[in-house]
Amino acid sequence: MHKKPVETIMGLVVLIIALLFLGFAYRVSDLQVVEGYSVSAEFLKVGGLSIGSDVRINGIKVGTVTSQNLNNYDYTVKVTFNIASNVKLPKDSTATIVGDGLMGDKFVKIEPGISKEYLKDGDTVAKTKDFKTIEDMVGEVIFMVTDGGDKNE
Repeated sequence: MHKKPVETIMGLVVLIIALLFLGFAYRVSDLQVVEGYSVSAEFLKVGGLSIGSDVRINGIKVGTVTSQNLNNYDYTVKVTFNIASNVKLPKDSTATIVGDGLMGDKFVKIEPGISKEYLKDGDTVAKTKDFKTIEDMVGEVIFMVTDGGDKNE
């Protein structure tokens, strides 16, 4: 079984193109871990947030979740994430865990505050909002509707 040199060369070209495509897809997909300074926040519910999830400000990725640890005393979850070194977060910023649509991935949304002091490496975000499940939101709506109906009687 003799192979023609053209088939070997075409096979190599296909492999090179596939590797270039994979490299391009990795670069464009924002899967890289953001290097910078480390900040943490404590939440009661993280709702499927995972290590490697994005940290975003106004929809732009500025960081990556690096760890999650359960506090055995009050059962809160300490989420640690890296923020890009060119992004300075005011100390009164708020961290919220949100989802990308109904079935999308979870990520940490940062709402920058107005303080003139900035978070440093190792600091903790004091203001947090927990993840709300669909059941939580439906329960709030039902409570508002039933509570509003009792006042009119």
